[in-house]
Amino acid sequence: MESFGKLNRGLALSLKLGMMVMFLCLGNIVKLQAQEKPNVILIMTDDQGYGDLSCHGNPIIETPNLDRLQSESIRLTDFHVSPFCTPTRAALMTGHYPGRTGAYRTSSGRTLMHTDEQTIANVFASNGYVTGMVGKWHLGDNAPHRPQDRGFQDVVWHKCGGVGQASDYWGNDYFDDVYERNGKYEKFEGYCTDVWFSESIRFIEKNKEKPFMLYLATNAPHGPYRVADKWSDPYKETVTWKNGANFYGMIANFDYNLGILRKRLVELGIAENTILVFMTDNGTSAGASFKGLDSEPLQGYNAGMRGKKSSIYDGGHRVPFFIYWPKGKLTGGKDINSLAAHIDVLPTLAELCEVTVPDTHQPDGISFAPLLTGKQTDKVRDSYIVQYHAGAYAKDSIEPWLNSAVLTSDWRLMNGKVLYNIKNDPEQKNDVSKKYPKVVENLRTYYMPYWESVSPRLKPVRIDIGSSLENPTVLCSQDWYMESGNPPWNFNAIQKYPRVTGPWMINIEKSGRYRFTLRQLPKEAHAIVKAKRAKIKIAGKTLEKRIEPDSKGVIFEIELQKGQAELLTYFFYEDGTSGGAYFTEVNAL
Repeated sequence: MESFGKLNRGLALSLKLGMMVMFLCLGNIVKLQAQEKPNVILIMTDDQGYGDLSCHGNPIIETPNLDRLQSESIRLTDFHVSPFCTPTRAALMTGHYPGRTGAYRTSSGRTLMHTDEQTIANVFASNGYVTGMVGKWHLGDNAPHRPQDRGFQDVVWHKCGGVGQASDYWGNDYFDDVYERNGKYEKFEGYCTDVWFSESIRFIEKNKEKPFMLYLATNAPHGPYRVADKWSDPYKETVTWKNGANFYGMIANFDYNLGILRKRLVELGIAENTILVFMTDNGTSAGASFKGLDSEPLQGYNAGMRGKKSSIYDGGHRVPFFIYWPKGKLTGGKDINSLAAHIDVLPTLAELCEVTVPDTHQPDGISFAPLLTGKQTDKVRDSYIVQYHAGAYAKDSIEPWLNSAVLTSDWRLMNGKVLYNIKNDPEQKNDVSKKYPKVVENLRTYYMPYWESVSPRLKPVRIDIGSSLENPTVLCSQDWYMESGNPPWNFNAIQKYPRVTGPWMINIEKSGRYRFTLRQLPKEAHAIVKAKRAKIKIAGKTLEKRIEPDSKGVIFEIELQKGQAELLTYFFYEDGTSGGAYFTEVNAL
C-alpha cells in the first residue's frame, strides 16, 4: 500500500510537472506569436502637400530623412485623401467615406463620428494590440468622441483642429504647452512636434515587447506657422511668400524628429518588424503661393498640380504615401501607380497584420496589401470619389455632385460635368468632356451609388453630458451646429465677441440636475463676462438672469430628463445685441 501511495504521488508530481511545462511552452508560443505580429506606426503630418518634400522634386526644401524613407519604401504615387483635416482623419480611422462617418467638416458640430463607427484602434485592440495616439485628433473634444473613447489606450493630444484654437487649452502657442494625457491636463516642455515624437518614443519603449499600433498625427505644419528660428532661417531668403519660410521650417523640424524616431527603432531592435507608414492629410497650405484654392502655384512648387488644401483638384487631395516593413519585404524604393485612398489604409494594415475586421464593420476601402506584396488579386480600386460636403467655406448646400470629383487612374470628373485626362493633363487645364461624352457618362455611374449610401449619414452627431466618461463637459462654440458658415472656432474671432449663437446637439445621458456655467472665454482665462443678461434654452426649458458685476461665469441649474436635446445660450449686451456663450461647462450634479 505504501509503495502504491508513493507511485501515485510520483505520478501526480510528474503530471503536475508535465502540465507546468506544457503551460510554459504554450505561454512561450503565445508570446512568440505576439512578438511575431508586426508593430504599426502610422505617421500623418498636417497640411503638407505632395510637393513639400525634396524627394518629390521640390528645389528648395531639404527633407533628408523623408527622402531616405521614400528611397527605402514602397510608394503609392496615386494616393488620395480628402481636401481638409477632419474628413481625412475620419476616413483613415474607419475605412469609410467621411460623409458616412458624420465627420465631414472641420467645425460646426460636423467633426464628430457616429458612435457606431469602429476605428482602426478598436480593430487592432480587439486583436491583442496595444494602441496609442499622439498629437492631433480633430474628431471631437468631448465624450464619447475623444481618442480614448474610440479605442486608443494611451493618448497624448491637443484639442480642436490646431494648437491654440478655441477648444485647445487656453494659452497654448506651440511652445511649452498644456496637452491632455489620458483625460488629464499636463504641462509639457518644448516645441509641439518635439513633444509628439518624444511621447511616441516613450510609448514605443514601454510596449516594445508587445505588438503595438501607434497613430502619430502631428499638427505641424498647420498654422499658425510657428517654429524656432533655427528651422525657418535657412528659407527666409528663398521662400518669400506669406508664411512660406516658417512652413518649410516646421517640415524641417518634423524631418529631424523622424530621423530620431527611426534611429530609436533600430536601437530597440524592432525596426525590422515594424510597419512604418508616412502620409499627409491634404494638399499644401503654405508650400506655395496660390490665387484662390484651385490655381496653379504663383510662386513655389506643387509637383505640377493645380489646387491646394480645400480644393477638389488633385493638388488638394493627392498626397505622399510611403510604407516600409523590412520583415514583410516592403522595401526597395518601388513605385505602385494604382489608384488608392485613405479609406483603404485600415483594410490594408489589417490584412498585413492578419488582424480580423469584424463583420459588423464593412469598410468602403479595399486592401491594397496584394499590390504591396506582389500577390495576384482581382480587387483593385477602379474609382474613388472626393466630395467636400458644404464646400470650403461651409456656405454651399449639401447635394449630389456639388464640390465632387470622381477619380480613376486616367480621368477626373469634376462636379459631374468637367472632364480631365489626368495622364495627359496633370495640371487639369483642358476640359475634354465634349470630346469624350461616353467617359463622362461612365464616370457618372460611379457617383450615385456612393451618394445614395453616404447621404443618409450626413446628420447631426451628439455630444454626451452627464456621462460617466467625462464630467464636467466643457463645450466650445466651434461645435455649434450652424445651418451654413462656420461658428466662432478661434480666439481671433471669439475675442471680438461676435453677435451670433448656435445650438449644441447634445445627448443627456442620465436624468437629474445639471449645472451650466456660461462664459465668453474659457475658465482658465479668468475673464469677466462683458454683458448684462444671460439666457439658456434646453429641452423645452428657458431660464434667464441678470449678470452680476465682475462675474466670470453665469450659472444656471436645471432638472433634465434623459434624451436628446439642443442647448442654446445667449448673452445680451448694453447696445441691445446678443451673442452666445462661446464656452459652457456642464456638470451633472
